[in-house]
This record gives sequence, C-alpha cells and structure tokens, in this order.
Amino acid sequence: QVRLVESGGGLVQAGGSLRLSCAASGFIFSLNAMAWYREAPGKLRELVASITSGGTTTYADSVKGRFTISRDNAKNTMYLQMNSLKPEDTAVYYCNAPGVPNAIVRGVRTTYWGQGTQVTVSP
Repeated sequence: QVRLVESGGGLVQAGGSLRLSCAASGFIFSLNAMAWYREAPGKLRELVASITSGGTTTYADSVKGRFTISRDNAKNTMYLQMNSLKPEDTAVYYCNAPGVPNAIVRGVRTTYWGQGTQVTVSP
C-alpha cells in the first residue's frame, strides 16, 4: 500500500534551518508529482511547495527564496530545505502525493498524505 513518512521536523530558532524528508513507497514515485503542505493552529492547510515528475517546482509566495523542494527518485524521497525560518513558519508539515494511480482499478486516482511532522520556530 502507499506510504508517506515524513521526518526532520523539530524546534529551531528564527533564522535557522531544517530539512524535511518524505520517504515514499507503494507507488511509482518517479512518475508522480509531489508536494509539501503545512497547517498552523487555527489556520487552513496550505500548499507550501510542489514538484512535478519532471522536476518543475512551485512555491507559495511566503516561502519563495527561503525554501527549496527537491526529489531523489533513486531513493523515492522528497525533501524540503527550509532556510531563514520565521516564527510564522511554525506548523505541522505534511507530505502529499496527488493523483496516485490505483494499482488494481484502472482510471482511479487517489491523493495520499503523510502523518505530518511538527516544525516550531522560536523568536
């Protein structure tokens, strides 16, 4: 079955850096777009960054120039390098695999989420 496992979250001071990882299994990772979302207390989950199977990236305006999304298809892993962190980056960060083809039922696609990893940035 499809699994997405995030790691790398933690507590960091403002201005610091963290690198999140998302280990994927159960589908053809190299053919699927991937994304990072985050959800802060009292706020809606928002898209942070995405990367296509071909490596094209997009970013939320709030993280442009500070965060970098990447993928290693040989390791079935996606990353989010976060630099110059701010207190407003504090949130649970989720790995997302949109539209994964069903291995058994043709034409069916499902979006999967990881369990999330907490990132806390202190002032």
